[in-house]
Amino acid sequence: QVQLVESGGGLVQAGGSLRLSCAASGRTFGDYAMGWFRQAPGKERDVVSTISWSGGSTYYDDSVKGRFTISRDNAKNTVDLQMNSLKPEDTAVYYCNAVVVGENYWGRGTQVTVSS
Repeated sequence: QVQLVESGGGLVQAGGSLRLSCAASGRTFGDYAMGWFRQAPGKERDVVSTISWSGGSTYYDDSVKGRFTISRDNAKNTVDLQMNSLKPEDTAVYYCNAVVVGENYWGRGTQVTVSS
């Protein structure tokens, strides 16, 4: 079993920044990818960014490319998402994700609200 706990969400004005962090614990073994997803009100959960075990491969949705940066620290089992130049359309619940030995694990989510 793997547990994921997000932190860092909150209310911010447009143009501001937030840094989300996700800590993994439990039976984390082997190489595993991590990422961030978000779900806006009335919409499907969509991928925001993902990162490989080594950090050598990253993916960003076009809507956040150039504004968000994903990083991870395998010694701490954490993944962060630095969000800059936030826009109202970034408002969503952000979920941390990890795929460990083929199993998907999700955090409870953290609310990010960007006011205009």
